[in-house]
Amino acid sequence: MKRFLKIAAVLLCMPAVLLNARGREEKSADGAFLRQLQQRDSVLIADQLKYGVRLNNIPEGTRLVFPDWRDTVTADVEIVRPWQIDTVAYRKATKTKGASMDIEAFVVLTSFEEGLHDLPGIDVVRWFPDGVTDSLSFEYQQLVVTTLPVDTATFEVHDIKGQIRYPVTFKEVLPYICGVLAFAALVALIVWLIIRYRRNKSGEIEVRKEPAHIVALRELDKWRGEKHWAPAQQKAFYSGVTDALREYIDARYGISAMEMTTQEIFDGLKKEDIPDELRASLKDLFERADFIKFAKHAAEREENASVVPTAVRFVTSTYQVEVENEAEAQANTK
Repeated sequence: MKRFLKIAAVLLCMPAVLLNARGREEKSADGAFLRQLQQRDSVLIADQLKYGVRLNNIPEGTRLVFPDWRDTVTADVEIVRPWQIDTVAYRKATKTKGASMDIEAFVVLTSFEEGLHDLPGIDVVRWFPDGVTDSLSFEYQQLVVTTLPVDTATFEVHDIKGQIRYPVTFKEVLPYICGVLAFAALVALIVWLIIRYRRNKSGEIEVRKEPAHIVALRELDKWRGEKHWAPAQQKAFYSGVTDALREYIDARYGISAMEMTTQEIFDGLKKEDIPDELRASLKDLFERADFIKFAKHAAEREENASVVPTAVRFVTSTYQVEVENEAEAQANTK
């Protein structure tokens, strides 16, 4: 018993084979077609064809059942698209006759095997709207598949040729040149950054700084004026002045003055060429600053007035000594 594919459609069948009897009966009818999608004189391998039937005057509401062809029709003929129904003509209902239509039902086939292929006949079952059932049988079709013939009279065997080589143009090479240059520039940049990082890490790159005495004098200049002498401002005043001096001593003599006590600073300055009077006045300034910061001592007006001048004199005097020593060293090397 053949399996059938049920297609519900508000459709369809042929009056030439319409039966008055109820129940399934088989009749023979013409109307099957085998039609190429691309019309040509012969069917070549892989050409696609429509294989199906045309049914005319199908009452509206008719249901049709077609053979259940899923992937293949025969061993060498394959189905590309399953059953489809196209309405060729439609006639509206009249007072004496209901609506009807002409249809084409088909599958799309192809074959990749040369030769003669017998396609199976098409059996169609239909149910009319009034409940009458009948069947139609369409004769099988033959499919002849060919390949392109070879003209043996003029055919000549040729060896496989190598690839054609064209001259390389500058336009073709330009992207590669730009890519190489860009890569080289990137490598150079990476190398430069690595060298710079290593030198900076090891201290080889010295950041250009202002001379220590310029920095110290500019900082000391901020503390000029009697407004800093008020008792409530004296701690900040003396701290600012001594911090500027500590930074100068650190830069000038290499003594970590910011982390030392007053006594440790002056112990470190003993070996430096500083006049005794200048050393004594500077030490008096640092000790007075310690009393004000830690013992809440309040300095007199005269003491406050001498703070900045004493600090400035120390910076300028020691800077002059440094300049003179450098000039003398340069003279000795000549």
